[in-house]
Amino acid sequence: MNASTDLDTLTDFFDRYGVALTAGDVPAIAGCYALPGLVVADTYSFSFSTMAAVALSFVGAAPDYQERELVAANALIEDVEPVSALLTMVAVQWEFLDSQGRAVPGERYRYLLRATDDGPVICTVVRTA
Repeated sequence: MNASTDLDTLTDFFDRYGVALTAGDVPAIAGCYALPGLVVADTYSFSFSTMAAVALSFVGAAPDYQERELVAANALIEDVEPVSALLTMVAVQWEFLDSQGRAVPGERYRYLLRATDDGPVICTVVRTA
């Protein structure tokens, strides 16, 4: 097994993650994460060590997506950097589609992914400018 720098593999992973985010499918979102995991932003950081903790951290996101009428998410992969044999850092710009078919710009993140037998999983998320 090697760290994935294959754009098809990464695109498939982020497509699945984006569908889970906009559908509010918290179990599917949690399944995209490695344990323990870490989220880092300018004003806060938190870690989680159980799938339940991952799920709780995303419970509030679903109503936000619904309120904004976001129906699809597209990850624009901006950069892929191998870090080690099993780790890859991926820079992503999210773009959303609302219920009227309009593009809605999203935030940028860097994801530290670990290769597993089942595909990539997110170890760390960093919100970037």
